[in-house]
Amino acid sequence: MTDESTPAGTDDAKPRRSRGGGGGRRRKPRRRNKVLVATAWTAASVVVLGGVGAGFLYFKLNGNINGVDINSALGTDRPADVDNGSQDILVLGSDSRSGDNAKYGKDEGAARSDTAMIVHVYKGHKKASIVSIPRDTLISRPSCKTDEDRTDPGGQRQMFNTAYEVGGPACAVKTVEKMSGIRMDHYLEVDFTGFKKLIDTLGGVDITTKKAIHDKDSHLDLDAGTHTLDGEQSLGLVRTRHGVGDGSDLGRIQLQQAFIKALLDQVKDVGVFSSPKKMYDLANDATSAITTDSDLNDVKSLASFANGLKGIGAGDMKMVTLPIQYDPNDPNRVLPLEKADQEVWDALRADRPIPKSATDQSAGDKGDAGDVVAGH
Repeated sequence: MTDESTPAGTDDAKPRRSRGGGGGRRRKPRRRNKVLVATAWTAASVVVLGGVGAGFLYFKLNGNINGVDINSALGTDRPADVDNGSQDILVLGSDSRSGDNAKYGKDEGAARSDTAMIVHVYKGHKKASIVSIPRDTLISRPSCKTDEDRTDPGGQRQMFNTAYEVGGPACAVKTVEKMSGIRMDHYLEVDFTGFKKLIDTLGGVDITTKKAIHDKDSHLDLDAGTHTLDGEQSLGLVRTRHGVGDGSDLGRIQLQQAFIKALLDQVKDVGVFSSPKKMYDLANDATSAITTDSDLNDVKSLASFANGLKGIGAGDMKMVTLPIQYDPNDPNRVLPLEKADQEVWDALRADRPIPKSATDQSAGDKGDAGDVVAGH
């Protein structure tokens, strides 16, 4: 699909860096990040402002961005690049508890994708659809290169989030492309610490909880009512599973979608032009928080990409969970509803709205967790 971002010139100040599966990577520990689509979208928005700075500002922000060469890693084993003016972006995170994220729990080994969303931006860049993929979805995972330059054969009934564990961002993208038949134009990833800093710099997020949320696992303790959540509380909200709904990952996805809309509504009202320091702090936090594909791995390209998204508000987005059903053999896993899933992928591939019929029978959007949170 068409990428409307402006190609960046050669950047001699910062070498390209590679993460995830793909040939030619150095064997070094992979930076393991937590992804929230809200942070990625906000990062893309505020970097437009940061990109207007000169000299030091440009090179400082440019040096913050981490990049993954997905194109090189996957080569020609990808769906066709359909030129219809739309864009598809995989927003992905991991459940690693290492490094700065250690306070959120024990690191149980290799990182896994904790949150996964496909953002489809329609031609004209006025509307978007977001499809959340539950991490416990059992899928057919393709073979992928591992960090040890071996090949994992993949297989049937593999949890979706193991793709990132096995082969990093490249394997995650390959898995999504095999599932959907849609080529991902871009990849975005954001970590725990970056998310918290960005929310704090924004001054918090105003939400109303219609029910009390008490979850010791995510360290969240909110009574029903209106709150301004700081970064720590916001992170707790989008991570909570046991405080709302049936305690499943499906409920957490609904909370994340509600929070994203509340955040996007408020980002538009942030007075960054009136405060150069706040403008810089936001741009610095945003670019430090994200990992992108190599096509967006510099301020100029990221700013151009963000400029194409800035007109899309919360009311312009359709958010759904990939149509699924609970696995009759394991209530902790879910299975794709293949016919309904195909309706979703066919609609996005043709740049059409997702039909309501695609999600009517899905367990993914049936809960009431998304009704717990409201923006202002």
